[in-house]
Amino acid sequence: MSAPDLHGTGKSGPTRAIVLHPDIKSDRDRRDAGPALQEAVALAAALPDLEVVDAEVVRLPKAQPGLLFGTGKIAELKEKIHASEAELVLVDGHVTPVQQRNLEKEWGVKLLDRTGLILEIFADRARTREGVLQVELAALSYQRTRLVRAWTHLERQRGGLGFVGGPGETQIEADRRAIDEAVTRIKRQLGKVVKTRALHRASRKKVPYPVVALVGYTNAGKSTLFNRLTGAEVLAKDMLFATLDPTMRAVELPDGTEIILSDTVGFISDLPTQLVAAFRATLEEVLDADLVLHVRDVAHAGTEEQAADVAAILSDLGVDQNTPMIEIWNKIDLLPAERQEELRAAAARREDVVALSALTGDGLEAFLEAVTSHLAPPRFSSVVELPYSAGRARAWLFEEGVVEAESQGEQGYRFDVLWTARQKKAFHALPRS
Repeated sequence: MSAPDLHGTGKSGPTRAIVLHPDIKSDRDRRDAGPALQEAVALAAALPDLEVVDAEVVRLPKAQPGLLFGTGKIAELKEKIHASEAELVLVDGHVTPVQQRNLEKEWGVKLLDRTGLILEIFADRARTREGVLQVELAALSYQRTRLVRAWTHLERQRGGLGFVGGPGETQIEADRRAIDEAVTRIKRQLGKVVKTRALHRASRKKVPYPVVALVGYTNAGKSTLFNRLTGAEVLAKDMLFATLDPTMRAVELPDGTEIILSDTVGFISDLPTQLVAAFRATLEEVLDADLVLHVRDVAHAGTEEQAADVAAILSDLGVDQNTPMIEIWNKIDLLPAERQEELRAAAARREDVVALSALTGDGLEAFLEAVTSHLAPPRFSSVVELPYSAGRARAWLFEEGVVEAESQGEQGYRFDVLWTARQKKAFHALPRS
């Protein structure tokens, strides 16, 4: 079962949609209405078969239990919906099943709330087997909450032969049970996929390649940075949720260290809990990461709020607080020159921040140096003595750049070295002749 169909009519052409952001004054945790509406419109634009024909902030003292909006506002919006010939209303917030049913009846159009819209986007973007299964699981969880008794067809009594619940079972119970059975089946399939991914991760751990995970608010520029570093052709558009399945590539750092770079789904504020849970397996690469790169769109007016949302979701996912993290202040090319210099100066004073433009490549060298520094293995001091005949081993020490000091004695060379465990092992494997 996939996410709900937007059309339901099978007609061709984009669906005309109106976006509404309820600004409920009684909600103390509500977001700033202007940026929130812009984000909702961007969410809608992420679907290729949607055309946003109007968008509005609807200010409310409080949410009405049965209809969300007041009767006067409902009538006013109905006129706007019909005048614009809209076929779909997108409400940027939570709409209860009863409110959805009543509003659809009042307006005569399909309605999706924020969760429903995000599900549609996830269904459109998911490509891997795991991604598709995760979407189906989240969609079923969402649809189960939409089973309300006021739907007339759900009040029918079901007869039958007893194979599907037996005589007397209401349609709502049968629908709910069908969804539960589908959930069980998908979880079983997903379990197999997750085991396969776990085997892949285990095999990667046998090869000493650090895993570096890109995370960030959706549309922050993660995929653009990923493409610049790897040359991969991951979908990178100015569009929310452009990436939904993790993509992994090997990348060689300037010092020769090889890493596995992982691009992940973008986070978003008010992400429904069932979606966070459903995509937990997709984000397991972040849990195993040796380094997390938090990509931020510093040109966005709500960049601080977005950063807080990302931090909250990482915490919900159970990412170890001791995992090293670098903040990437991306899209500085969109800022005035004076502001760019301010951010570069601020970033230069911190070891865990880099300012750059993934689009132009400006600041990429400093970024790679920061990643290399964070992933550099620990070094320790040793004293190495070599006979004069071991010219090859001596040359190797200088090639590796580990020599701190050199002196000569009667028997040969004496070196003070600063090296890694890997370098020490490689050195002792060298022939001494």
